[in-house]
Parts: sequence; structure tokens; C-alpha cells
Amino acid sequence: MSSPVYTFDKSLAAFRRAQRVIPGGIPGHLGPTEGLHLPNEGFPKFATRAEGTRFWDLDGNEFIDWMCAYGPNVLGYNDPDVTAAAQAQAKKEDVVSLPSTVMIDFAELLVDQVASADWAMFAKNGGDTTTLAIMTARAATLRKKVVFVKGFYHGVAPWTQKVDYPGVLEEDVANNLYVPWNDLDALRALLSENRGQVAALISTPYMHGNFVDNQLPADGYWQAVRKLCDEHGVVLIIDDVRAGFRLDLAGSDHYFGFEADLICFCKALANGYNVSALLGRESLKEAVSSITYTGSYWMSAVPFAAGIATQKKLRELDAPALFERLGRRLTDGLTEAAADAGYSLVASGAPALFYLRVADPADSLMLHQDWIAECVRRGAYLTSHHNHFLNAAVTEADVDRTVEIAADAFAALRTRHPAVV
Repeated sequence: MSSPVYTFDKSLAAFRRAQRVIPGGIPGHLGPTEGLHLPNEGFPKFATRAEGTRFWDLDGNEFIDWMCAYGPNVLGYNDPDVTAAAQAQAKKEDVVSLPSTVMIDFAELLVDQVASADWAMFAKNGGDTTTLAIMTARAATLRKKVVFVKGFYHGVAPWTQKVDYPGVLEEDVANNLYVPWNDLDALRALLSENRGQVAALISTPYMHGNFVDNQLPADGYWQAVRKLCDEHGVVLIIDDVRAGFRLDLAGSDHYFGFEADLICFCKALANGYNVSALLGRESLKEAVSSITYTGSYWMSAVPFAAGIATQKKLRELDAPALFERLGRRLTDGLTEAAADAGYSLVASGAPALFYLRVADPADSLMLHQDWIAECVRRGAYLTSHHNHFLNAAVTEADVDRTVEIAADAFAALRTRHPAVV
């Protein structure tokens, strides 16, 4: 069936209102300054409600949401089991002068579930955990330097940025070292050149960066990295904030056949309730215990209860297998729709976190953005230049409807870019 084309008048009016009192109108990666979105008229700006696989914007438009709140929606918006667990906990206690034992329950569940974990520490954002991981590695090794894989994103703290980023000092990144992804020779040389000085290597389990096709690890890559880290006394940190629990409930390091020393989780922990976790090996327990690292709401009990309910339900559903199956159905359908319209669409990365790029007939940034805009205007909420996500409420009907929308979007693209078709 054909897809009606949405307009976003109320969203744009609200955005103009926001710009008067909020810098940028919408801060962070959802704001126009980040360049991940289209011109203001191309996207809705504000939601009014969400349920399952869908949200509705300020103009009343309905979207199948393939961004899943940029990852936290792992079971479906307003999942009844998670909501019930959170509400039951809220009636008893939440933010109190003393923590609830539900924090222990959640830690025990995660230590049991995640293959490389002997303990768990909780925070609020993914960046909280990556920062704590670096501090732990430095405390344990008494070294300064950290190896990053080029194309990385580990949060917004100064140590994660480049020296030319506004507000970042040379001192903030003075101990950062960089290697290409999948390049063992470069890593081996870098560790040798900096022997005895490197505290940690931090990386996502595979490269799911922005503005570039996502890349899986080469065969044997992680096993070789693990060996090099052991040889040089380097703490191996996996930033599983994005991919965690979507590939493997035991952790993405388990999925790729190795063990991390520290592993960072956030997005899929509690189905949108605000909690993150750093998990690690027994050998680093004393080091992490030595660090004073906390926040005003980090002992909040409701997200712990929501996290327990979320992880139990992910197990019951065998969610990673579901994401793999439906992700492949979706990406296969999208690439076929593109081919039928005379385009080439590249789908990369894991199907549970797929990345899209319109590759030809003109491998153009604007061509891809225009196709994304046409999909969004018809009710499939995709974004340009960022990986997408699946949640466990997704159905085959959602997938098939999205493919129909994509086909309509490619047809519209032909009229907008006749010179390249």
C-alpha cells in the first residue's frame, strides 16, 4: 500500500520555542549541530507517547521506530512486565539515604549472566562506565596511556574527545594512543613502542561508528588482541554500551569468543530505565573499590528492579536470536527494495544493530539523507549515519511494512534525483 507523507508543523514550532531557552533547541546527537539528521523540516522533533515498536510525534504522526530511543528500548516501549516491576519497587522505595537490596539482586543476576564478570558497579550513563573503566585500569596498573581504535565513540567526557573539540584541552587527551580497527600489526607495534606505559585498550566489540559502514572483527582478531594485552599487562575494556545483550546475553566478548577484563553496559540493561553497569574480573575488584565514583541518583532502586525484569524477559525470549532473525529479514528486504528501484543499499554490521548506506548510482551523502527523509515522512523512523536497533516487540508485519515504506521512499527519490537514476 502507498504511504501518506507526513508534515511536522507542530514539531517545528516547538523546536523554535525550545531554541529560545535550550542551547541548540535539542542538545546532543538529536540536535542539528551534530549533523546526523536532516534539515529541520525533514524530521519530527518531539514525541508525545510510545508503545511497543512505535511512537507518535507532536503532529500525531505514527512511526515504526528503528532507533529504539538510540538503543534503550530493547523489549518494546512500556513493556508491561518491566513497568509492573518498576511500579512495584516505586511503591516501596527508590532514592533513599540507604540503597535497596534490589541493587544486590541485580548485581548477582548480571554476574551470573555475563561470562567475563565477577562483580558489578552501577551508574547512570554509558559514559559513566567507560570513564570508571579507564580509572580502574589506571588504578590497577599505575600507568597513564590508553589505546583507542580509530573511529571510536566512548561517551562525551573530555578524555574521549579529540584535541580540536570545543572545550577539550591537550592535557585531556595527552595519553591517548590510536590504532586502526582489525590491524594487529599496528597494535603490536604500538604496544612495543609504549612498553610498560599502557594502562588499557578500550574498544567496542565491533566497529559501529557513524558515517561509515560498520565492520565486524576479522577471524581471530579478538583472540590475538587478548593475547597481546596479556603479554603487555594491558587491561582490555569492551565498551558494550551499544551492542550489549543484543548479540549475546552473556556479553559481546562471549559472542566473539574471548574474555574482557572490564565490560561496560547501558542501553539494553533496563528497557529505558536509567541505569548503566561496569562489570569486571576479580583481579580488578580491589582497584575499582579504591575509587570514589558516584552520583546523586546512582542508588535509585526502581531502575534496578526494571533491569532485573528486563534481563529475565530477554532470556525467556532468547532475544539475540530474535534480533538476528528479524534484523536479517529487514536488511534483506530493504536491500531488495533498493535493487528493485535501481539503487544499491549497503547494510553492514550485526543485523541487530544494522547500519545503512545508499551506495549508488551516486554514492552521495545527500542522496542517502534524502532517502532517509522519505522513509521518515512515511512512518519508518530511521536516521542517517548511525546504526539502528531492534527491540523484542518487533513483528514480521513491522518489518514488511517498513520494506513497503522504503520502496515508496526509493520511488520518491527517483523524482527528486532524476539525474542520478
